[in-house]
Amino acid sequence: MNHAPNDDPAEDPEPSFAHATECPESGADYPLVEPGDSPPWFHYNTKGSANVLIVADHASPYFPAAMNRLGLAEWVLERHVAWDIGSADLARFLSDRLSAPALLAGFSRLIVDPNRQLHDPTAFIEVSDGIAIPGNQGLSDADKELRIQSFFRPYHDAIERRLDAFDSAGTVPVLLSIHTCTPVFSQVVRPWHVGVMWDRDPRVAVPMIEQLRRVEGVCVGDNEPYSGRHPYDYTIDFHAERRGLPHVGVEVRQDLVGTRAGAKKWAGILGDALETILADPELYRRFDAAGPADLDTARVS
Repeated sequence: MNHAPNDDPAEDPEPSFAHATECPESGADYPLVEPGDSPPWFHYNTKGSANVLIVADHASPYFPAAMNRLGLAEWVLERHVAWDIGSADLARFLSDRLSAPALLAGFSRLIVDPNRQLHDPTAFIEVSDGIAIPGNQGLSDADKELRIQSFFRPYHDAIERRLDAFDSAGTVPVLLSIHTCTPVFSQVVRPWHVGVMWDRDPRVAVPMIEQLRRVEGVCVGDNEPYSGRHPYDYTIDFHAERRGLPHVGVEVRQDLVGTRAGAKKWAGILGDALETILADPELYRRFDAAGPADLDTARVS
């Protein structure tokens, strides 16, 4: 499950889980990441010129060797409970389409979910879609802190550094958060091909929904099947809303992006929908909203 990175997705047959030689931070600072393991995060398209940062929280099913897959059978790593299937390829193809740098998590969401506030029980989930996670049963606070220090914090610190670099350059970037979802969950069929998630800031999400609804045969969810207003989401809330950055979260159904051809097709669909939106220079300004229900009085500065 550990593959060498390749900045050319046309030549890389699988999602690009970074090689251990690209993880100089392994060791004392990240106690659960050892030589030979994937790093907690990796970059893609670092020379991308757009004022956009793409992130993929659940891009990898990877477990460090010492964690023994948390006691799970290997087949579980192929299931959606371990990662967002297709999201790594989707994020990389979209990165190429938009000429935008991307930052992808390099660890399974079952170790610690990087898109959950740490006090939420699902951050260290014990049962996911009916599958018990043995290594997450009865975790001590010390065990959780080791995972936070080794995976959660390094990933989010890397995002912060990328956003700080935009700040230093005097630019306000757009944050695009890429996820994928199952076509059926808890025996409920999901009709949406793609969902657009947002909360206070409509600047990217609302026109993106309008653009996607013009695509023939595409069913678009407005905060469906997941909502950007979920109280325990973390990545957009912490990195984008806190800074007032324009942003959007996207969920594409996994049966549509589970192959490289499907991921490339949907990166094109998303890229086409975003192209006009991202071309507007007025977008790259900070957003100040009084609250979730106060869109009419929200200000851009």
